[in-house]
Amino acid sequence: GVLIHTAYVGGVFAAVAHGLPTGVSALIVGLQPILSACIVGPLLHERVSRMQWLGLVIGLGGVALVLEGKLTFDGATIEGVLFSTIALVGITVATVYQKRFCTGVDLRAGAAIQYAAAALVAVCFAVGFEPMRVDWTVRFALSLSWFTVVISTGAIMLLMALIRRGAVARTASLFYLVPPLTALWGRLWFGETFPISALFGLALPVLATR
Repeated sequence: GVLIHTAYVGGVFAAVAHGLPTGVSALIVGLQPILSACIVGPLLHERVSRMQWLGLVIGLGGVALVLEGKLTFDGATIEGVLFSTIALVGITVATVYQKRFCTGVDLRAGAAIQYAAAALVAVCFAVGFEPMRVDWTVRFALSLSWFTVVISTGAIMLLMALIRRGAVARTASLFYLVPPLTALWGRLWFGETFPISALFGLALPVLATR
């Protein structure tokens, strides 16, 4: 719970808050499938085939193509890179730990324990580093509801179920779909640029997860 909700989710938000461009942050966290593949062998005795390694490299290349126009270090800080790296390590170790020790735990009970542990640590960081002031606007309430219900509950529960049913390396490869789909949503909803090279890059992560 601390690794996923505090280190990973909190790390990504903290990285952006400290000036790290979203494209760079997405690329750093996008290394998660490859990092997972590097450690599942010695820790979980999972075999990653040559074709899987090829797929992981191709998927990372596709992510880089999608994020090509967003890969700028303007305004980036060492703190931002550090927080993004913490997020990368957090989600990687969390998925391996979940597979190694928690596959027999009821998903609902496990989620409750995760949220409680993450909340305790997050509150400590908030009290120590945040002003502890909230502007309760409709936009904030809707955003908070989305992150709470869809991401912290729905997406994480789905991730736990996938880890339980399959290999960590294969499950981790699905993370390659996040940056391209985010870029596509940005184009459809907000009119953000989506170059031709990104269309090719969008297909590569899909192929990598096959």
